[in-house]
Amino acid sequence: MSPLTRKLLRDLWRIKGQAIAIGAVIAVGVLMLVMMTGLVASLEETRRAYYERYRLADVFAPVTRAPGHRAEDLGRLPGVAAVETRITGAALIDLGRDRLPIQARAVSLPDLRAPRLNAIHLTDGRMLQGGRNDEVVVLNSFARAVGLHPGDRLTATMNGFRRELRIVGLAQAPEFLYTTPPGELVPDDARFAVLWLNQSALEAVFDMEGAFNEALLSLTRDARRAEVIAAADRLLDRHGGLGAYPLHDLGSNRFISEEINGLKTSTAIVPPVFLAVAAFLLHIVISRMVQAEREQIGLLKAFGYTDWEVGGHYFRMILTIATGGALAGCVLGIVAGRAMVDLYLYFYKFPFLVFRLDPSSFLTGFVVSILSASAGGALVLRRVFALTPAVAMRPPAPPDYSRSGRFRGLAARFLDQPTRMVLRRLTRQPLRMAGAVVGIASGIALSAAMASILDSFDEMMDLTFGVMDRSDMSVTFTQPIEARSVLDLAAIDGVIEVEPVRMVPAILRHGRDSYRGAIHGLRAEPRLYRAVDKAQRPLYLRGDGITLSRGLANELGVRAGQVLTLEVREGRRPRVDIPVIAVAETLLGSPAYMELDALNRALKEPLRVSGAYLRVDPARADRIHARLKDMPMVAGVSLKAQARASLARVMDQGAGGTRYVMALIAAVITFGVIYNAARVAQAERARDLASLRVLGFTRAEVAYVLLGELAVVTLLALPLGGLMGWGLSFVISRGYSTDIYQIPPLFSAESYGWAMLVVLLAALVSGALVKRDIDRADLVAALKTRE
Repeated sequence: MSPLTRKLLRDLWRIKGQAIAIGAVIAVGVLMLVMMTGLVASLEETRRAYYERYRLADVFAPVTRAPGHRAEDLGRLPGVAAVETRITGAALIDLGRDRLPIQARAVSLPDLRAPRLNAIHLTDGRMLQGGRNDEVVVLNSFARAVGLHPGDRLTATMNGFRRELRIVGLAQAPEFLYTTPPGELVPDDARFAVLWLNQSALEAVFDMEGAFNEALLSLTRDARRAEVIAAADRLLDRHGGLGAYPLHDLGSNRFISEEINGLKTSTAIVPPVFLAVAAFLLHIVISRMVQAEREQIGLLKAFGYTDWEVGGHYFRMILTIATGGALAGCVLGIVAGRAMVDLYLYFYKFPFLVFRLDPSSFLTGFVVSILSASAGGALVLRRVFALTPAVAMRPPAPPDYSRSGRFRGLAARFLDQPTRMVLRRLTRQPLRMAGAVVGIASGIALSAAMASILDSFDEMMDLTFGVMDRSDMSVTFTQPIEARSVLDLAAIDGVIEVEPVRMVPAILRHGRDSYRGAIHGLRAEPRLYRAVDKAQRPLYLRGDGITLSRGLANELGVRAGQVLTLEVREGRRPRVDIPVIAVAETLLGSPAYMELDALNRALKEPLRVSGAYLRVDPARADRIHARLKDMPMVAGVSLKAQARASLARVMDQGAGGTRYVMALIAAVITFGVIYNAARVAQAERARDLASLRVLGFTRAEVAYVLLGELAVVTLLALPLGGLMGWGLSFVISRGYSTDIYQIPPLFSAESYGWAMLVVLLAALVSGALVKRDIDRADLVAALKTRE
């Protein structure tokens, strides 16, 4: 072992606390990088393999009713590799008199063969037998949530017909990875089901003998998707085509894609913050060490060591700390990634999800860690190269403090000596202190911004379920019906108020941008479900245009006063140009609002409604639920309380846990900055502090001189961190907002207080560790000189 290697090991042991703190900051940055890139790779690879294995369609083409021979015409379209037709429809499941009917989707499977596209993954039981129209395969997640098993029976109402079905199997499917009740955005396994039946069974139920109402297309590698969709629409238009759409617009796939994009955004934002802080800390530590070891550097050069050998010694120290932190981050990233896999399996119904390591993330973590660490020490190593033996072995020139602040007059009278020493130190090294302030403020900003985002989720829930939706439940009809049928709902004992609504599926176009969604037809002055403006005041829905949600307006690049084209996908499927008259604030989904009568006039279908919002007496809820089950026009019932509880559960189990993770991360940054600043100050002032003890200062007074400046730095960082956190909360909210949901930037006093608490605790722990070292200091050794 060479002398420089032995010196390296001794130096690392001497600064082990600082090295561990810096390594922890690097480790957290690499952990986030490895975990997030691994999750992205796992989700993308598992999704790709799952889609390919079970042959998920590339294009979905719903239609009102098309003859079976149209499948051959679709198969002859250029770019189409395979075609599968099927029958789908809405269903209601009755699990007992004390429960609401559960909304479900019925999907057909070929009687005597496996489906060419959109196959299912059987998890329990067996597949359907040909000719057995009373058998059903049920979505696995729903069956588990309500306690159903193969062999059990259930009652389902489809197209007004009540059927007794026997469960023969449980299954999962790639098109139902993320399942939500119709009209909602949050999964609830117990409130939505998928039923797979033989095609002959659904042909009889939905009057589709020899016909289909949905075509599935897979494309060749060289296919032009847009041209295939346009050709399929032209072919199915005469049969009531509802508009073909690509896999990208499938609801389940959209949610997973948004999750992957959110992870990619976090990967680009979070790790660089930690690595930049680590580079700053390494610069301070190595700079202090070089300054303290000037004489040793001079002696090494005088005995024949070259500039490269001496500089390489300090560079190896930097590499050792960076490499150790990167290795720890890689290991912890694997552990954290595997733990996160269970969370994703809960929300996204993959049959399996194995955490897949991305080799590039390890390489990127190591390279970026070393580069950032090298950047932090590069300026210091320049001073090592510049030192000649003669200059290095002389004491450094005393620093010029003639221009630093002086305390005279009232300041000298009212400030005691230790306080003046603390303030003098701050004015003599302003750049170093400013760097420490920025480092601590970064930890505050990250913690405060993430806490603010979680507060924004609460704000989103309050606005959606408290201000906008003031109903107790919503009812969906099987098809648009006459408005007077709503009177049947109002006549139910316990129903206090009924407000009709019409939901019309449509493609909204503005220039080259388009969005597949629905038009919400509401009363001009709705009471139970309202559109609101920025000030949360209800908007009056005029009859001369359409009101868009903020997210949808941004998606289409449209503002008030411009014109939208609506391609309605039901009934006569008209194409209507409608002016945009206002933009509303809504944080869940991307709705578009029109006055109900104006919408019906545009469709030339007066006095039609497709659902209603209800305000009910909670004491009579069971009677209302039982009455709704017996109404053939009812396709689904949704309780607002259940929808809100589902969203709250998602937030608590998913994003809610982020507040503790981010608090820990912020604590790591803050602890690393404060602890290193304290240890550097202690090493630089060891002789001064020992002299104060000899002059009669107590241990508490000596600790006050050192820790007082750290307290001032921390206090200065609090307002700066709040300001940085305010700006960062806007950046993060914009990065995580999608067309599915919008996260409002909300910076609250509570989130700032949470961040302050984390920082102050980290500062107290750092101060306690440094004070312990001050109390244990050897005064004789500290006061010795080496001349």
